[in-house]
Amino acid sequence: MKTRRRARRVTLETLYEYDIAGHDPDEVLAQRLEEGPMERAGIEFAERLIHGVIAYQEQMDRLIARYAPEWPLDQMAVIDRNVLRIAIYEFLVSDETPVKVAINEAVELAKVYGSDSAPRFINGVLGTLADHQDELRREIQREAAVAVTA
Repeated sequence: MKTRRRARRVTLETLYEYDIAGHDPDEVLAQRLEEGPMERAGIEFAERLIHGVIAYQEQMDRLIARYAPEWPLDQMAVIDRNVLRIAIYEFLVSDETPVKVAINEAVELAKVYGSDSAPRFINGVLGTLADHQDELRREIQREAAVAVTA
């Protein structure tokens, strides 16, 4: 399995446990890496994703709530919520991953970890966000700057 794909899986598992149980994400990641070691590049990518998603969670959750209003965040499957957060972080915040790649990887995660309807749901929400990518990226950066100065 490709390093980044594996890093996304470990990131999803870590964020899931953080979301459900509130466990320290660095400790959860360390446990996952004990169970299955990964290349240094993959570990660094997973760490960036985990810390980035947590740092921008509030702003990303507002976007998810706006673009998936039929699924309130607290009623959304924890897996789906975190798959969306990872992809949104990748293509709107870090700008490290091309949009199509981030969406494709999110759909693949949803196929493995989510329900039967998860891949279509994830693809739809992320596709809509991608259509507004430039304005949403500016919005997240503005909100983050305000949060830092507050």
